[in-house]
Amino acid sequence: MVSKSNSNRSSKKFIPAVLALIVVSSWFLSPNTPHTPDIPGSLLSGVDFLDYSHLSSHCETISAIGISEYTARQIALAETLYALNASAYIAEPGANTHFYGNFSNSQWYLSERPLLLIISPEISESMDGQKILPRVTVLTPKFESARARMLPVPSPNGTVHYVEWAEEENPYAVVLSALPMSTAGSSKSRTIFVDNSIRKFIVDGLLRASEPQRNSTVPAVEVLSAPLDITQMRERKSEAELQILKCANEATLLAIREVHKNLYPGIRESQARSMMATALGAAGLKDGGCLTLFGENAALPHGSGTDRTLSKSDFALFDCTASLHGYYSDVTRTVALASAGISSEQLNIWRMVQSAQSIALAVAFDGTVTSTVDAAARAILELGGYRQYFTHRLGHGIGLEVHEPPYLRGGSNDIIRTGHTFSDEPGIYIEGKVGVRLEDCFYINEHGFGVYLTEGVGGQSKDPWNP
Repeated sequence: MVSKSNSNRSSKKFIPAVLALIVVSSWFLSPNTPHTPDIPGSLLSGVDFLDYSHLSSHCETISAIGISEYTARQIALAETLYALNASAYIAEPGANTHFYGNFSNSQWYLSERPLLLIISPEISESMDGQKILPRVTVLTPKFESARARMLPVPSPNGTVHYVEWAEEENPYAVVLSALPMSTAGSSKSRTIFVDNSIRKFIVDGLLRASEPQRNSTVPAVEVLSAPLDITQMRERKSEAELQILKCANEATLLAIREVHKNLYPGIRESQARSMMATALGAAGLKDGGCLTLFGENAALPHGSGTDRTLSKSDFALFDCTASLHGYYSDVTRTVALASAGISSEQLNIWRMVQSAQSIALAVAFDGTVTSTVDAAARAILELGGYRQYFTHRLGHGIGLEVHEPPYLRGGSNDIIRTGHTFSDEPGIYIEGKVGVRLEDCFYINEHGFGVYLTEGVGGQSKDPWNP
């Protein structure tokens, strides 16, 4: 029964890859040139009057993550900590406090005074048996206590414990004193897992504060980086997370399309970048910005540009990101003004990148090794003689951070699973000449296949004139 199911599943997964190869082959063999529009008759001479307010409605019905999902995450973390015989998980404001505590460093900026979210497992006895529940604690500077209590931190029972440390106290000793002790009579050390992005001076402080206990009857404290059991909990997205990510990426693409309509010969990189920031904000997204590179400047994948002007013979590259309810978009388009000035070589490069992006999505399914997806994109570029010009990994995870694990790169043995989200962003970069990158993020759906997060507004770019 299992063997038959797996066989059917494998054959179904093979179909998209075959179709993609057919599409790629048919493009190479086609004698037809794709239709491309002319430059609009009236060119814009300024950008101050542009109105992108019509973008505002796209994500207005998308809700933030609900309290029940936050508390479910806390319970899952507490159960994992208990299974690992750990006393606590500690994080400071950032992506992981957002994931578990509903606040991030946008609400509490990092400083030399630590504010920490601490989640510990507690055993709860009930008529239904034993349950592991989270004890949610916030360590706060004493003089900031009132502000800390305003943070929207949830917990399953509605209780959040606030532990204050005064200026004359050692905050790390206060942390340790607030942690649950090990089993009575046990000399086994307590294990604390710290978030992998926590600042080093906080880890050092915890280690120093634990030293005096090693020669006492109080169990010692072991401070370790959070293991994969914990760090991977953020990787596979829930349906609520996917809805936010879809809309953020859709709105970002819609903003790019609107700005593309307003480009004209002579516009500067800085002007186009400003237009993009305005459009992203009008779409209701936060922290929006775009890497904006014209012509040969795009040959440096993360270049800063020269504020050069755009001509009819140039590609314009926009690599844009913004956030919705804390979840990020990442969309890249390489566009042109009109067909008249774009060379056949430029168009061929663009098509090669598009083909690499297509094949990568086709082979990305549940159970695939991430390095296989990266290799598939490179194989397509090798067919056209451009493999050496693809100089970075194919993609990265995306969610509460623009770049997060897992990654689509050579040498990786990570396995793609349902709920994973990735960027798919192949590129060709010929220094001093041209740079092309296309990027859409995708998720692995319940059937195990990759679907672009931008699919709701058309998905993948069709050509340089239709982003």
